[in-house]
Amino acid sequence: MANTNVLSDRRSRRTRANLRKVSGERPRLSVHRTNKQIYVQVIDDKAGVTLAAASTLDKDLREALKNGGNKDAATAVGKLIAERAKKAGVTTVAFDRGAFKYHGRVKALAEAAREGGLSF
Repeated sequence: MANTNVLSDRRSRRTRANLRKVSGERPRLSVHRTNKQIYVQVIDDKAGVTLAAASTLDKDLREALKNGGNKDAATAVGKLIAERAKKAGVTTVAFDRGAFKYHGRVKALAEAAREGGLSF
């Protein structure tokens, strides 16, 4: 059986290579999810700075949401990140879902961000 460290390194290299092809000069919309929360950032990789960030742990959303680990929470975070990214002057991004499938909460977040005005 192959070493899991080697497999994860290969997977991360593949993901990063695809993202480099897609992103070009655009900032990256990076998504991370856990069982209880979902986090998203708009990152400018050239400058190495985060332009906007949102998560279910934000004070506004935490009070409004009953649970941070469902599609409703992901939709709310998607709308919030679109609003904050537009405020930072970002309208086009490269979507970085990491190792997460484009399904469920990740898909709900992406669709809400698109409705909010981000294009990717």
